Amino acid sequence: MKDLIQHQGIIEKIERHRVFVRIEQKATCSACHARSACLVSDKKEKIIEIDDTSGRYTTNEQVIISAHSSVGFFAVIMAFTIPLILVIIALIIGMNQSGSEGISGLAGLSILIPYYFILYIFRDRLKKKCVFSLSKVQDTYNKPNQSL
Repeated sequence: MKDLIQHQGIIEKIERHRVFVRIEQKATCSACHARSACLVSDKKEKIIEIDDTSGRYTTNEQVIISAHSSVGFFAVIMAFTIPLILVIIALIIGMNQSGSEGISGLAGLSILIPYYFILYIFRDRLKKKCVFSLSKVQDTYNKPNQSL
């Protein structure tokens, strides 16, 4: 399971088929091989929303959230890499067309508005690509050859 990113968390609340898990930053994040692609290491605490229809989880229960490392890389590309490329392209076009650094800067920033609006419109499709799985801490520790 080398390509899995795993974090331990506590279930904050459960609404219908959605489980909200609070993840706290641990000192082990600095040793994780996927820390550069994982946004969990940026803040002290995050709430992750996971679809679950099993009904086997309860509030305040400790769980493990897992995702493939490709999910982290996809998120980094969508949230940082593509916007950076768009800003650079808009800056270059703005400088070539107007010759003004101010207009070029506004063009670079304004290109982000439609980009993030498009991401917002397609958020349901993006949620399907960024799939997290949930497991009980006891289940994870009982499985051989699986590490946190």
